Amino acid sequence: MRLLAFFKREVVLTVAALCALATMVLVPPDAAYLGYIDLRVLCLLLCLMAVVAGFQSCGAFRWLAGHLLSRGTGPRALAVILVLPFFCSMAVTNDVALITFAPFALLLLDQMDCRAAAVPLLVLQTIAANLGSMATPVGNPQNLYLYGAYGLSAGDFFPVVLPLAGISLACLTATALPVLPRDLQIPPVHPQPLRQPGKLALYGALFLLCLLTVFRILPYGLLTVLVLGTLAAVEPALLRKLDVSLLCTFICFFVVSGNLGRLPAVHGFLQSLLERSTLLTGVLTSQIISNVPAAVLLSGFTDNWRELLLGVDIGGLGTPVASLASLITLKLYLRSPGARPARYLAVFTAWNAALLAVLLAAVWLTSVGA
Repeated sequence: MRLLAFFKREVVLTVAALCALATMVLVPPDAAYLGYIDLRVLCLLLCLMAVVAGFQSCGAFRWLAGHLLSRGTGPRALAVILVLPFFCSMAVTNDVALITFAPFALLLLDQMDCRAAAVPLLVLQTIAANLGSMATPVGNPQNLYLYGAYGLSAGDFFPVVLPLAGISLACLTATALPVLPRDLQIPPVHPQPLRQPGKLALYGALFLLCLLTVFRILPYGLLTVLVLGTLAAVEPALLRKLDVSLLCTFICFFVVSGNLGRLPAVHGFLQSLLERSTLLTGVLTSQIISNVPAAVLLSGFTDNWRELLLGVDIGGLGTPVASLASLITLKLYLRSPGARPARYLAVFTAWNAALLAVLLAAVWLTSVGA
C-alpha cells in the first residue's frame, strides 16, 4: 500500500524512472553514463529550492500578497493584482508562486462570495506563473537547465525571452480586467506580519549568491556548501522538506536523454523534426511529456538554443501536463467545495490554446526565434 501511495504521489518520478529503466535495457550502463548528469544544474536547483523553502518559512510570500491586497482597490485592479504569480515566478519558480497565491485567491473569493470567478481566476494565475517564469534563468527548471547546458550569458538569454514576457503581461492584464464583477464588494485584507525578519534577510543573501552562481560568478560547489550548511545550522527541519523527487526526476531524464542520443534511429528521427522547426518541436513535445523533460531530451539533438528555449517556455501553455506547475492549481481546485472539473478543463484549454497561438504568432512576426 505504501508503494502504491508513493506511485500516486510521485507520478512524474515514477514515469521518468520507468523510462530510464527501459532505455537502460537498450543501452546497458557503462562509463558514458557519468557524462549524462549535469551536476551544476542539480546543485543549483537544490540550492534554489532550499532558499525558497526558507522564504516560505518566514511567511514572505503571504506577507507580500496581504500587503498588496490591503490597499483599498476596485474589482478590476484586484483581478490584476491576483495574477501576481507572473512576477513572483520570475524569482521563486512557477510552482512555488502557484502554491503561494492560488490558495490565497480561493480564500479571498470565498470571503467576497464570488466563487463563480474561481475557475477563470485560477486559470489566469496558472498561465501567469508559467509565462512570467520564462523571463529569468531561475524562473523555471527548464530555463535553469538550458542556461547552463548551452553556456548562455545574460546578454544571450534576456533579449530572447523579455519581448515575449512583455507581450504575455499585456495579454494577461487585458484578460484579467473583466474577470471580477464591477459591483463586487471587497472586504478589508489585513496583511500578516513577517516572521523572523532576521532569517528572511539571511535567505535573501543566499538567494543573491544563487543568482551569482547562475551567472557563473560563484562556483556551484561553494554555493551548495554555503546554502546547505546554513540551513543545517539555522533551520535543519527545512532540509527534510526539500523536493528531492524533483532532483531524482531530473537524473532520470538525463539518463533517458543520454541513452536516446546513442540510439541511431531515435537520434535521426529527432534531428529531422528539429531541422524542420526546433520551436514547434519544443512546443509539441512539451504537450506530451511536459516542458522540463522536453528541454532535457531535445537539447542533446540541437544547437538552436533560442528556438528550443522559446519552444519549451511557450510549450508550457496547452495541455495540463505541458507544465507540471499547472497540475498544482488543478489539484487545489478539485479539492475545493463545489469543484466543476469539466468547466475548469474547458476554460483552461481554451485560454491556454488562445495564448499559445498569440505567442507563436508573435515569435513568427518578430522573428524572435530566428
